[in-house]
Amino acid sequence: MSMIRDLTAAVRPSLRHSLRKTPTTYTSYDPTRDHSASSAVVDCAVYRDGRRIDDRECLTPRGAMHQVRESGGFAWIGLHEPTEAEFAGIAAEFGLHPLAVEDAVHAHQRPKLERYDDTLFTVFKTIHYVEHAELTATSEVVETGEVMCFTGPDFVITVRHGGQGSLRNLRHRLQGEPELLAKGPSAVLHAIADHVVDGYIAVADAVELDIDQLEIDVFSPAAKGSTRGTDTGRIYQLKREVLEFKRAVTPLLRPMQLLSERPMRLVDPDIQKYFRDVADHLARVQEQVVGFDELLNSILQANLAQATVAQNEDMRKITSWAAIVAVPTAVCGVYGMNFKYMPELEWKYGYPMVLGAIAVICFTIHRTLKRNGWL
Repeated sequence: MSMIRDLTAAVRPSLRHSLRKTPTTYTSYDPTRDHSASSAVVDCAVYRDGRRIDDRECLTPRGAMHQVRESGGFAWIGLHEPTEAEFAGIAAEFGLHPLAVEDAVHAHQRPKLERYDDTLFTVFKTIHYVEHAELTATSEVVETGEVMCFTGPDFVITVRHGGQGSLRNLRHRLQGEPELLAKGPSAVLHAIADHVVDGYIAVADAVELDIDQLEIDVFSPAAKGSTRGTDTGRIYQLKREVLEFKRAVTPLLRPMQLLSERPMRLVDPDIQKYFRDVADHLARVQEQVVGFDELLNSILQANLAQATVAQNEDMRKITSWAAIVAVPTAVCGVYGMNFKYMPELEWKYGYPMVLGAIAVICFTIHRTLKRNGWL
């Protein structure tokens, strides 16, 4: 148990700063050595008793499988965005189902767990947090990729799509835990699932900081007085990114529950227990993401309500000034008519009296509207 916990602690990334993109280099392979070897293969190895076999024959999928059938152990082959032609030889060598092969090649699959004869086919969506100095209406917050995993009795084939989600460091860490790798391919499947879900946890924490900052911006006194709903684009963009995050997390919950609850011949009983921990962490992230979506809905509604209130205040001010201006307009309109007999036309003080009356009436209206909060 301590061994698995140590592995989990080692795999789990830190929070935001550990999510920065790092360049990845791949090991090159000579496609002329074997029909199943290709440039899509980034690593190929055989593990026996938890240790990597140092043999040049193991550097190709065909050679690795030959070693496994001759001397035992299991092969772990990693590929990055293979084409149909590149994957065809490997699929034939390991007897992979055509439907699963098609999904692995074309990607853009929903997270799932499927069983084809003696092979488990698992699809994971990887999530990478995109660092940004300030959230804008066009900011990319999360970037997704995919990891497909074929798990058989004596092999693991991982197919990765996208620039993120490299398993190189994970492989190196597992190679430092030979007692864990000795459990077979299911130990690799668990490590990959744990690695992906731990990535979700880190991204969820980072997204939460963005939402907190957005909430502060929307509800700050300065925002209430000046934004007039200009944060709507930012809220909508973050909501779209959270929705993408949700699509990666929610469908994976059922597969993790199946791996943790249903006995499977391809999953070691000692490893299956630890899928429960992965499922529990995934359920927590799923609750967070759902909460993010609901909170963003509330922030969006509040922002739109603020914009509506601001518009109503503007309309009340316009109406108030229109009422004040209506008084001199009406009086001047009356005295602008060409009638010979009008009140006080011949009086010496008629003109200043009318001006004074206009000023008093306008002042009275202004004070009344000011006291009622319209101005």
